[in-house]
Amino acid sequence: MSHDAKLAYMANQIGKFFAHQPADQAVDSIADHLLKFWDPRMRRAIVVHIEQSGEAGLDPRVLKAIEKVRAHDRQKTAVVAR
Repeated sequence: MSHDAKLAYMANQIGKFFAHQPADQAVDSIADHLLKFWDPRMRRAIVVHIEQSGEAGLDPRVLKAIEKVRAHDRQKTAVVAR
């Protein structure tokens, strides 16, 4: 299994953990988990994986959470660059 496939698998596992929550809350919980526990390199790698392979077999809630994480990381990078 490739590194990117492992990250996708891990992200989906996180999504399954929060699946009992309402959709919006689950997306927020998944994003929060990724921000707290995934190294920035892992977050960048999953974003690149999605860009290169579309949905990449990810759960829709996980995709939404990754978009939130992506926006957060971009905002953080923009503030640091100033």
